[in-house]
Amino acid sequence: MKFKKWNISKPEERDVALLRSAGYPYLLSTVLAARGVTTPEGAAEYLERDRSLTISPMLMRDMDKAVSRIQRAISDGETIAVFGDYDVDGITSTVLLLDYLKSCGAHCLRYIPRRIEDGYGLSKDAIKGLHNQGATLMITVDCGITGNDEVDFANSLGLDVVVTDHHECKEELPRAVAVVDPHRPDCHYPFKHLAGCGVALKLVLALGGENREDALFARYCTLAAIGTIADVMRMEGENRTIVSCGLEALPHTDFVGIHALLKEAGLLGKPITSIQIGFVLSPRINAAGRMGAADLAADLLEADDPAQAELLAKRLCDLNRERQAVEQAICADAIGQIEKLRSEERSALVLSSEAWHQGVVGIVASRLSEKYSCPSFMIYLKDGTGKGSCRSYGGFNLFAALDACSDLLEGFGGHELAAGFTIQESNIDAFRQRMNRYVRSAMDGELPVSSLDIDAAITSPGEVTLDQVESLSHLEPYGAGNSRPVFALLGATVDSIQSVGQGRHLKLRLSKGTSRFDAIFFSVTEEECGITAGSRVDAAFYLQANTFRGTTTLQLQLIDIRPSLTPSRHEAADLELLHRLLDGGPVSSQETARLRASREQYAACWVALERQLRQGKLEEERLPYLRRLAVRTGGNESFLRTALALTVFQERGLISLHVQGDAMTLCLNPARGKVDLNACPYLVRLRDAANRNRGDQP
Repeated sequence: MKFKKWNISKPEERDVALLRSAGYPYLLSTVLAARGVTTPEGAAEYLERDRSLTISPMLMRDMDKAVSRIQRAISDGETIAVFGDYDVDGITSTVLLLDYLKSCGAHCLRYIPRRIEDGYGLSKDAIKGLHNQGATLMITVDCGITGNDEVDFANSLGLDVVVTDHHECKEELPRAVAVVDPHRPDCHYPFKHLAGCGVALKLVLALGGENREDALFARYCTLAAIGTIADVMRMEGENRTIVSCGLEALPHTDFVGIHALLKEAGLLGKPITSIQIGFVLSPRINAAGRMGAADLAADLLEADDPAQAELLAKRLCDLNRERQAVEQAICADAIGQIEKLRSEERSALVLSSEAWHQGVVGIVASRLSEKYSCPSFMIYLKDGTGKGSCRSYGGFNLFAALDACSDLLEGFGGHELAAGFTIQESNIDAFRQRMNRYVRSAMDGELPVSSLDIDAAITSPGEVTLDQVESLSHLEPYGAGNSRPVFALLGATVDSIQSVGQGRHLKLRLSKGTSRFDAIFFSVTEEECGITAGSRVDAAFYLQANTFRGTTTLQLQLIDIRPSLTPSRHEAADLELLHRLLDGGPVSSQETARLRASREQYAACWVALERQLRQGKLEEERLPYLRRLAVRTGGNESFLRTALALTVFQERGLISLHVQGDAMTLCLNPARGKVDLNACPYLVRLRDAANRNRGDQP
């Protein structure tokens, strides 16, 4: 089980029925109702997609100053430098703005930092180099908002700076000609969640003027969509418009590099959704920056020669494969370090090494945050200085946390969920201790557990068809705030399970009632899964159409699977009988026989319990634990008799047993000498009933 907690929404049946009566399909109605959309009018509004950006870019603070200075530079023939960032958002922002400026006849320079040599954000060496090449105006995209010293340095050289960014601001803004960032406190732009490429797009629309907004949006929405998806921005408001229009325009984009990358990734000619952008296209663009070759990705997106674009796309995909291998090695090393940490050092994982690749530590931090349910800080060390990348978990605000530890840092930047920092190696231990204390304090001592949000459990598996799955596309594009729907199948049976993909993945066949489903569980082995054929399970999954050799079938893409927390019909009947016995209700002679266990069965149950609880308290889901213990106890009616045995042990004071919802806490009590199980009132009642039944027989 990957997630310790499943949060399963339970939409009201009447809400689902109302939406279905208005013509919305079963699955779509279920997801809408689970997300609080309960009327046909609300559904129509929720699913509506704007075709254009309706908020004027001039509402953004300093946009007028930025436009004025850039237009003057274009008309006067100045050299304009665009200073970007090495991630997908920064690369698409850079290419978007450069393409527009060049279309206006501007002479431009491009600078994208090398992640390893230059690090994140502005640098004085880079600024000096651009100035030496004749730049008189520098425009930052997706960076610069915390580069106060660097902007001052540019000013001292006579190089004007326009900052465009979307990251969190420090208290003091850079002293630039214009600072365009919707997060600055005095900016009243109503939509705060634009990516860096979204801000760059708004700048281009402002430069072009109202009359050209539609044409410019049509040209650049695809680039902006890729950057917005990759930066995991909230998929609402203007971002939803940018991404939905960008995906629609993707097959017809004028950027030949995008077509070449789609072809190399095996997506050319196939329907492209936000899922393919996020999990196939973006990692390939991002790999260039991670491996210190961000200019390669920018060259690809700027390419106008198809042959050159194909060559660059191939090199980009090769880099991505190299990145994957490096990532796996770093992850294994990091997990080894985590196993050596003390418990008080696991609220925030602060890890470091000289052997790691600086460009890949960020993505490993993401993996670790998900695996261990806490913020992760990965630090690459060189010559006594550490370059760190960190990722959040459970909504923890990284920017505020780094600010609270700023006296231990050389510098930092980013936003709530992802950030970077520089630290001296000598400060890492102190940083680890303070960050762990900060996390525990911020969470009020309640550290987050890994949890999975599920839209709904499927109550009518027979209605889940390919057409129903297709109807979910109306919810696209997916992203933060509008996640891909997750469903659960509770109390299913594993008909078969087998390893595929050279043992890296699992293929399963699940059934519930008369319905059968094929399922795939990526990057999970049989040993990790812990499920066998015949098991009763709960499955959480995405629904998808899978095309193989020209045939399209329905498939469950598993996210998690666990021993079922819902009782089968027989288990439910057994538990009802047990509760009736405990409450003093009527128990028939046949039921009495089912409940009565032999001395050997109680002994076997006790031996198994004692062996498990010797190390201390046990916290488990109750039903799966009862099933496993029953298998060890053996015999007919083992589930029922095992449940009764635990109750008897509890009543006799041998164990402490606490049940809350699906969870159970179990521990051994201190020994108090010999205990007579036969004196338990529940067993006395069963003996009396058995004696009466024998007396009633002729």
